[in-house]
Amino acid sequence: MADKDTGAGFAIGFIVGAITGLAMGFLYAPRPGKETRELLKEKAEEVKEKAEEVKKKAEEVREKATDVTEKIKETAAEAKKKAQAKMEEVKKKTK
Repeated sequence: MADKDTGAGFAIGFIVGAITGLAMGFLYAPRPGKETRELLKEKAEEVKEKAEEVKKKAEEVREKATDVTEKIKETAAEAKKKAQAKMEEVKKKTK
C-alpha cells in the first residue's frame, strides 16, 4: 500500500522556506539592525498565524474526509446486506 501524504510535509516545507526567504531578504536589505529585527519579528508572527490557519484548515478537511469515508462504508455495508438478502431470496425461489 502506498504511503498517504496529507500535505503536512509540503506545508511545513513551504513555511520553513518562506521564513528562510524572508529572513535572508531582510538581512540583506539596507536597513538598520533594530528596524530589521522588528520587521523580522512582525513577519514571523504573520507566518505563524498563517501556519495556524493552514493547520486548522487541514484538520477540517481531514475531519470531513473521515466523515465521508464513514458514510461510504455504511452505504456499502447496507448495499451488501441488501444484495445478500436478494441472493438468498433468489436461491429460495430457484429451489
